Amino acid sequence: MSEVPAQPRLTVGIATYNGRELLEIVLPSLRTQRFRDFRVVVVDDASSDDTAAWLAEHWPEVEVIVHPRNGGVTAALNSCIRAGSSELVALLNNDVELDPSCLGELVDALAMYPQAAVACGKLLNYSRRKLLNGAGDVYSWGGEAKRRGKGVRDTGQYDQPQEVFSACAAAAVYRRTALEQVGGFDERLFVGYEDVDWCFRAQLSGWSCRYVPTAVAYHMSSATLGKGTNDSKLYHGWRNEIWVVAKNYPAWALVRHAPALALVQARHLALAVRIRRVSLWLRAWRDALAGLPSVLADRRKIQASRTRSLAELGRLVGNAR
Repeated sequence: MSEVPAQPRLTVGIATYNGRELLEIVLPSLRTQRFRDFRVVVVDDASSDDTAAWLAEHWPEVEVIVHPRNGGVTAALNSCIRAGSSELVALLNNDVELDPSCLGELVDALAMYPQAAVACGKLLNYSRRKLLNGAGDVYSWGGEAKRRGKGVRDTGQYDQPQEVFSACAAAAVYRRTALEQVGGFDERLFVGYEDVDWCFRAQLSGWSCRYVPTAVAYHMSSATLGKGTNDSKLYHGWRNEIWVVAKNYPAWALVRHAPALALVQARHLALAVRIRRVSLWLRAWRDALAGLPSVLADRRKIQASRTRSLAELGRLVGNAR
């Protein structure tokens, strides 16, 4: 009787959409990883660039899942998670290149901090490698998430391992037990804020997120979605911010931080006026309100299972250092 192959400790999942040329960078960087106990799954979200055929020819060792239609980043990430039963799951954007020690450092961090649901590393700009692309995410009570240090020169100011509010899913390793408890990514979001929303839910459930500066990856940032400001990014960002707040803010936070929330929305409206996208902003609000019944149903479950104290949450949110 033949033995069943052992499940690797880590499943690496890469979500891609019309990004075949980007896979030519991220996949070779996986071959150079010092940590080797992993398998690779690529989820092709209904690409039209022959990604699946190219992978079959050039990367036969990579498992491929092809979506019949484009369900957005969130659906692709969930397919990556469901692709195996390994202890850990690494989620990668298709537009990253990993330093050889990246995966190993993230895996070691989760072993060292058993209460951490996810570990993320230092993202550097792919083209200008002295510039930071992000050192973990911070979140403000106004409802906005930002990558720490994005766009500034890396001088070692973010070289301290620490807890952060959220991990950017461009390159992060998740603990499966946390994924099972918190649930998958919210597919209503489609794209944008899906990683922030997941980490917010994890924080409310008592998990933490670790930033590991020795785990380095080079990120092209929006290579698939497109750089700069475009209507899709604006729409999903504006809409999804509202849903993340509606789902995850405890009632006291909604009341106490209503002025900050209103100020952020006023700033979004001012931007929409300046770039002549008021109709897009209104559509984002219309669709956010239309989706509120199902979002609020999830809110009741999330808040009922919250274990994080209000004081602890207050220390985590709004810390932009």
